[in-house]
This record gives sequence, structure tokens and C-alpha cells, in this order.
Amino acid sequence: MMTPPLTFATRSLGSVTIDLDALWIVVAAVLVMFMQAGFACVEIGFSRGKNVGAVVAKVLLNFSIASLAWWACGFALAFGGGGLLLGDSGFFLHVGQTLSSGSPIAGPVTPADTGYVLFQMVFCAVSLAIVWGTTLERIRFIAYPIYAVVFAAVIYPLVAHWIFGGGLLGQIGSGMQDFAGSTVVHLTGATGGLAALLLLGPRRGKYGPDGRPRAIPGHSMPMFGIGVLILWLGWFGFNAGSTLSTEGARFAEIALATNIAAAAGVVGAAITVTLLTRRLDVGMLGNGAIGALVAITAPCGFVELWAAPLIGLIAGVIVVISVLAIDRVLDDPVGALSAHGVAGIWGTLSCGIFAAPRLADAPGAPGQAGLIYNGSFEQLGVQALGVVVAFTLVFSISYVTFAAIKAVFGLRVTEAEEEEGLDIVEHGMYGYPEQFIVGGEVGLDAPLADEPVAPR
Repeated sequence: MMTPPLTFATRSLGSVTIDLDALWIVVAAVLVMFMQAGFACVEIGFSRGKNVGAVVAKVLLNFSIASLAWWACGFALAFGGGGLLLGDSGFFLHVGQTLSSGSPIAGPVTPADTGYVLFQMVFCAVSLAIVWGTTLERIRFIAYPIYAVVFAAVIYPLVAHWIFGGGLLGQIGSGMQDFAGSTVVHLTGATGGLAALLLLGPRRGKYGPDGRPRAIPGHSMPMFGIGVLILWLGWFGFNAGSTLSTEGARFAEIALATNIAAAAGVVGAAITVTLLTRRLDVGMLGNGAIGALVAITAPCGFVELWAAPLIGLIAGVIVVISVLAIDRVLDDPVGALSAHGVAGIWGTLSCGIFAAPRLADAPGAPGQAGLIYNGSFEQLGVQALGVVVAFTLVFSISYVTFAAIKAVFGLRVTEAEEEEGLDIVEHGMYGYPEQFIVGGEVGLDAPLADEPVAPR
């Protein structure tokens, strides 16, 4: 019996283009989702061994809650229409549902459109992950799910709509420039973290009787380093994926700009921390990379390649100075306020300085060319106003939310619980149980290291 010849469906160039763009968006979204592993490694590395399991539980639950809240409500408010403040369609999104005019995917939702929803979903989850770096080792677990719902359903969608979705800040001047989220994602997350930190207070022993900060070393710099590299990798999905298309291969140019900015950030941090402390601090190198990646996130689609390493270098310098300054008054274990907040502000402002006419004046691009090209402070002013508005919105809602959690449930574990560690207090197990078991014994009846051992 002869095998029938293979037949291939005839596909138009347009349908292939749509499928190719959808594939790119989903690949980029997966890279961004992988950043959750990077945040986990960074936070585990900077935590003491008695708190590492709590980080795993937090990352898994927060990503899950953010995903569900975004699908149910967040996407609709952020991208469900062209209103000044909010979108109005797309709740509990499904294929075939009609989205209002002004939505980036207005009209009936297609299977290809769901890739865009997924891409924006993982952005929201990354922003939420940033919040918790300031709260390590002393926050009650109940705060995570409550704030995660408010953040993914209200706070982040508002900021995303105002900047990404054509809302309020997109209509000021010629529009605020934030290509992939220095403000939308990173400053938003850091601002939420600041609100939590102000209500939470420092870890026990962080500040001495004289008020001077003491080092509380994390337990694993190798784990931290792996986390930084995972984040660096994920950023190619973050920035290059924000093209949302393979057209013109612009994603390649943005990927290169992202990498050289990050590299310059490491160099800038290395030089700065060595000059200030006479030591090449490992944590500062990592935060130099992260801070530079955060800084290039807003301008990566608006600047020429020569500006990228300059933006990254300045970010690396700023992050070191900021970490050392903030540590004097606030206990931010991973440097999130500096690497995501201060660097996010710098990256957003840098658009108003370095945005190139070739990119800023392209059809559909927001804003104008930067100061060094046209001598005008207009775009820089729009960028600064956007930072102030976004910070005020996020801080206000976050502070009220955390204050309510503190009043109703309590925000912080007790001193005794903090001393025991969040792993055993909140989760009933240790992340590294062999470190807390006497004599290598295992099983339910094995004595822990802080319990008396009966004589044999």
C-alpha cells in the first residue's frame, strides 16, 4: 500500500506573521517568568539559613495569586480600554470576549492575543516580587496574599494603564516614555516595599545602641550570584520582548543595549564600592548589574547604543551610593529600594536626556527626543512628573493596605519568632533541616539544635 503524499495547509503571510509574533511574545514571557527563580535565589542568598524556606513559599504563592488576580481583574483595568484612569473590559478574560476601543488588543480576543495577556501578567508578578526584598526575615506570611491581591488587581493595573495603556501619564505632553517598565514595574515594586518597610521596622540587631547599622550577612553569596545571572537572562525577555513583535528585528538591538548597560553597571559598581570601602563587595557587584538593568528598562527602546553603557555605568555608581546611604536609616536586606527604586527613577529620567530622534519620533512612539538632541527640557519634565505621580499613587494605596494588615492581623512576627526563624515559625520546617538537627538524626523525634538532648 502506498503512503499518501504529505499535504500542507496554505497559510497567508499575514497569518504566519501573527503566529511568529505570538511565539516571540510567549518565549519572552517565559523568560520573564523565569525571573521569579532569580528573585528567589537573590533573596535566599541574602537571608540567613533559618529563613530560606519562607522565601520559596512566598515566591510560589505570590506568583500564583498575581496570575489569578491579573486574569480576573488586573488586565481589564490596565489594558481593557482607553479610559483616562482605567480600562473597562476583559474581566475574567476568555477567547472571543470583546475588548473596548483603546485596548492594545481591542475587539474580539484571539488565541494570539492571549500571549499579550500572559506577557503583561508576568510583568505584574515581577513587580510584586520586588516589594518583598525590603521585608525579609521578619514579616508575617499573612501579609503576602492580602497585599498580592490588592497589588495585582488594583495598584499595578492603575500604573500600567496610566503609562503603558494610554491613560493619564500617556496624555501629558507628548506622553511619558517607559519602554519596558523602569517606573511601571520597578519603581512601583520598590515603592510598595518602602511602604511596608516603614511600618515593619528593621530586623533585630540591625542597628546598635548608637544607631549605627550592623551587617547581617546572608548565608550564600553563590546563591545570590546565580540569582543575579538568572535575572540578567530574564531581562532579555523583559526588554526585548516589549517590542511585542519581530518586525524589523528591533528586539535584537534592544537585547544588545540591555546587555552592555548591565555590563557597564557592574563595572561602575565595582569601581565605586572599591573607592568608598577599599573592598570589592560581591553584593554590590550584583546590585550594580540589577540596578543597570532596571535603569536601561525604560530607555532601551528609545536610545542609541552608545547611550546604553553610559546609562548603566551611572546606575552602577548610583546604586552603591544609595545602598550605603539608605542602610544608615532603613533595613533593606537586598537593596531593593536602591536597585529597583532609585535606579528606576534614573532610568525613567534618562529617557528625557538621551531619547534619540530616530526612535522617539517613530510612528506610535510616545514622547519626544531628549535634552541632548533638541535642547528642550520638556520630555525630561514629563518623565519627572510621571515618577512623582506613580510614586504617590503606589505609596498611598500600599501604605494604607499594609497599615490595615498591621491593625487587623499584625504585620511583624514577635521577637521570639524572629529569633527562631520564619521557616519553623510560619511553615513548621527548616529550609536546611540538617543544620538544626543534633547528631545527624532524622525523623519526627530527632532533637533540634536548640532543644536539650536526653542522655544516652
